[in-house]
Amino acid sequence: MAVFRLLVRAGPQGLSAGEIAEATGALANTLSTNLGILARADLVTSRREGRSIIYTAGFGGMRELLAFLMEDCCAGQPEVCGATAEIIARPCGPTATA
Repeated sequence: MAVFRLLVRAGPQGLSAGEIAEATGALANTLSTNLGILARADLVTSRREGRSIIYTAGFGGMRELLAFLMEDCCAGQPEVCGATAEIIARPCGPTATA
């Protein structure tokens, strides 16, 4: 969760694996495993910039996960969740427009 939250805060510019490791104190092999798990869940994307791999939060995957959790949690009663459902429906991430 610490890695994912860090990448959400970093926004579309993302962070290199080294920056993530430094910020979280994660060991390289643990970080690599965690990034792989997040990538398979569509919660993290990566791109190569020169010799570095830059990781960013997968905002689409995050939105899908939140929607799934809300549907299950609210049991078909969106009023229980209040404004949270509206917040999830709003665009976020690098493709969002203000």
